Amino acid sequence: MPPGLVSAQRHLQKSAFHLNPLIAYVYMGLAMRIGLRRAKEVTQAVYREVQRTRVLNMAAGLSYYFLLSLFPLLIVLATLLGYLPIPNLFNHSMDFAARFVPSEAMGLVRRILQSVLTPNRGGLLSIGLVGTLWAASGGFSAMIDALDIAYDARASRPMLKQRLVAVALTFMTGGLMAIAMLLTMVGDRAGHFLSNVLHLSYVFERSWPFLRWGIIGLCIVLSMEVLYFFGPNVKQRFKHTLPGALVGTVLWILISAAVNVYVSHFANYNKTYGTIGAVVALLFWLYVSSIAILIGAELNAELLKVEGERLQGQQRVAPGQLVEMPKAA
Repeated sequence: MPPGLVSAQRHLQKSAFHLNPLIAYVYMGLAMRIGLRRAKEVTQAVYREVQRTRVLNMAAGLSYYFLLSLFPLLIVLATLLGYLPIPNLFNHSMDFAARFVPSEAMGLVRRILQSVLTPNRGGLLSIGLVGTLWAASGGFSAMIDALDIAYDARASRPMLKQRLVAVALTFMTGGLMAIAMLLTMVGDRAGHFLSNVLHLSYVFERSWPFLRWGIIGLCIVLSMEVLYFFGPNVKQRFKHTLPGALVGTVLWILISAAVNVYVSHFANYNKTYGTIGAVVALLFWLYVSSIAILIGAELNAELLKVEGERLQGQQRVAPGQLVEMPKAA
């Protein structure tokens, strides 16, 4: 077997080893909540809704908007992190992102950010912050439109209000992912430090590696929940966003690992697309990431239908009815 294929197989097996228990836990939770038979019905309903709402087409549009907003978002992040008293913090954040983003795409991201940020970091924060934030929130604004469709919202928000919600989502999800990134950076040494400062027992220090990864996973799931709770223009309880957030997170990690292996060992975008190969690889990763997020939203919406709950602001949709954009408020 070729060395590249062996490496790819090991990478996927390692990801599946860590995520298989979580997948089983999510499905068992659904079965206990609504029954095994109804859990199967919900799975089939989600599949039908993915087709009805054109999730793949919406994800393609989202990948375009997220590509346009990605670099303004990273510029704001790099500028803000540069003022924190932690050496090489932004470089460490890029290393954290490299765990999920294909290597070719990460190389492109690093080169562009280095060329933009090197001349004058302070000017970006003082002069162009508002415009950069507006551009950075464009992807989340497009995601709000997609979530309105997934949740069958009756009406969308006014344009200005939607953009303000998108800016808020940019900060909230970005903050949660920043916490996950910092916990990845501090490593196991933080357990010893916290144990000494807070006078905690030896058990805490020994348990810290497991606690750390648990908190990292919790931050990622919470960022999904925040997106599902504040994004669509419907009224719902925060706890109802958990199943879709868990499934969306698992799908996102699995798909990211698979895309990373595929791009690194099998696909050669530079040979096919030339100098824009890295851009295509990044766009492809954004596309599959959007699919994972939208499938989680569809699951939440279908679970609420099964439980007989109709959200405030949600319209009734007949099976097979073609999707329509929510009316402007």
